Amino acid sequence: MPDETPTRQPATQPSMQRGQRLPRSERRAQLLEAALGVFVENGYHQAAMDDIAARAGVSKPVLYQHFPGKLELYLALVDQHSTELEKLVRDALALEDNKARINTMISAYFDFVAQEGAAFRLIFESDLANDPEVRKRLDQVDLTCAEAMAGIIRAETSMDHDEAVLVGVGLVGLAQTSARHWLDHVDTISKETATRITSALIRRGFGAFPAVGRPGRPDGTSQGTSQGTSHGTSGRESVGSAAG
Repeated sequence: MPDETPTRQPATQPSMQRGQRLPRSERRAQLLEAALGVFVENGYHQAAMDDIAARAGVSKPVLYQHFPGKLELYLALVDQHSTELEKLVRDALALEDNKARINTMISAYFDFVAQEGAAFRLIFESDLANDPEVRKRLDQVDLTCAEAMAGIIRAETSMDHDEAVLVGVGLVGLAQTSARHWLDHVDTISKETATRITSALIRRGFGAFPAVGRPGRPDGTSQGTSQGTSHGTSGRESVGSAAG
């Protein structure tokens, strides 16, 4: 099996020879790769466009031809890697079995933090999170992933949409923090073990909220009839609408 130990920070890449002409799309990709390394290593505030241009092996005017400023370059990276994470999460929903969906979804977060280049730091540990444009994007990726998880939660419990999204937000946080903790302890716990434990914690947590009150369920009640907190024959707690 290939070594699962991730590269925590990208090594400094040699600059490309100046003057080399590339198609616009390839040049943009090259600039984004160079910028990722500089932002991850130095943080947004300490990163300089001079450093990014030097890393990419281009002049500053070339860099500015593609990105008007440092913030626009940073936002482009956030958009790129947010979309990547969202796709990993959505791909997990293509599976039919909910257990497999949960396992794959949690694995997506661990795979994301393990990627070479440490792009996850721009999404989970941004030092520019208070900027309105950055905050908007970070909140959106969390919500998108939480809503994706909400679909699984509703299939496994009696929760309505808003309740399921609330739990989904919590599971997003759990997946993020677990994956980041594992990254700092790769020498003592394998990724396989870490993802298995995290997935099991989530699946067993659903057991506190069985899908009672839905047509075809053993309790015979219809969805939305339970009020407050109830307990089925298993003695597990069910979520319903609070009275009053």
